[in-house]
Amino acid sequence: MLTKGGELIGIPENHLLACTRIRQIAARLCAARTKGELAKILVREIQEYSMFDLQIIGGRLNNEIEKLPSPYRESIRPYFREQLFGKHHQLLAMHNSGAFDRMTALVRDPETFRKFCEMLPEGCFEWDDAIERNPYFRNPKNRIFYYLIAAFTMFVLDEPGHPVGMPFPGGFTVEQRGKDYYCLIRDKEKEVFYSICNFCPARQSEES
Repeated sequence: MLTKGGELIGIPENHLLACTRIRQIAARLCAARTKGELAKILVREIQEYSMFDLQIIGGRLNNEIEKLPSPYRESIRPYFREQLFGKHHQLLAMHNSGAFDRMTALVRDPETFRKFCEMLPEGCFEWDDAIERNPYFRNPKNRIFYYLIAAFTMFVLDEPGHPVGMPFPGGFTVEQRGKDYYCLIRDKEKEVFYSICNFCPARQSEES
């Protein structure tokens, strides 16, 4: 895996090219200054995914959802799909409408955005998928897709990484109050450096 300093250590040879590719993507993202610039970079990367790639990503998502206990599994399923594929559709639809040409506002919180981009090369190789039997699921290209969509949601749309209304164990949800967003787990993922929660615009809500 990668060290915190970015050294290539312990990465299988067949992943070295993927690691280099992800580093290049992260560098391009980090160079964006406006939301429109960032969105256009994201579109170019997302358009590299074939229908087969998207089917594999969807299969991995469904596989993870099926591991959850019922009835939580049923309640959270549409939110996970919206988080990935709903935003994927929105990204391409906005691109096709020319919306990104009109986005001149700066990316929010440049320091947080920079840290997000710096996290990507290492974060994409920290996912625990060693027990996955399907070789197509063990692919860094699928992992960076997750982060590309998260970048669109959190830094172009300024929305929380997890959709509003998404339930968490205990009966809590991601909330919207006026123009602000609140999430119970916002500050509880700090030990997981590659969690999108660490870069989310939602504010920490209090348990009630």
